[in-house]
Amino acid sequence: MLVSTVDELMVLLANGEDVWDMPDRSGDPVDILDHDRQCAELLRQRFPRDEQLQVAGLVHDIGHQLVPGDDAGHGRHGANAIRELLGARVARLVELHVVAKRYLAATDSAHTERLSPSSQRTLIAQGGPMNAAEIAEFEADPDFDAALALRRADDAGKVVGLTVAPLDSWIPVIKRVATQRPLDQDHGELVSE
Repeated sequence: MLVSTVDELMVLLANGEDVWDMPDRSGDPVDILDHDRQCAELLRQRFPRDEQLQVAGLVHDIGHQLVPGDDAGHGRHGANAIRELLGARVARLVELHVVAKRYLAATDSAHTERLSPSSQRTLIAQGGPMNAAEIAEFEADPDFDAALALRRADDAGKVVGLTVAPLDSWIPVIKRVATQRPLDQDHGELVSE
């Protein structure tokens, strides 16, 4: 499925309410919509000038809705669905959030221990911790820092009952990112404030 308009994206995101990353609800403790909004809000707080990163956080798990049960491919499915609308950098970050998980599993044992049971289980399906060559290749990626920021927000955005901005408050941000697409060859900017 390709998402070609902001309206289509908003419907897809809204449809994440009461949809879970695992069909039997054994995964994350919040539904996909709540999780995505928490992730985006964390990124907005930490990186207020990087709207592409924030929007990547908002859409990073739509692949779970597009192809339910494909934990290993959900980043790729989501990226392919939104690339035309939101641009190459947002799509790349969506895809890299799974890669970043594998990186952190290989390089940060404390991070790995804090993964939710669902994330620990799906890590194996996603290729497990990276090997040395994969680590070196990922560290050289121009989106390395942003992908790690997204991954950390992904892991932190699973708080039951956390109040975050409503979905429709993201419409102006999504529209700005959608109109910036031709500018994302320079990979935007990752600035924490």
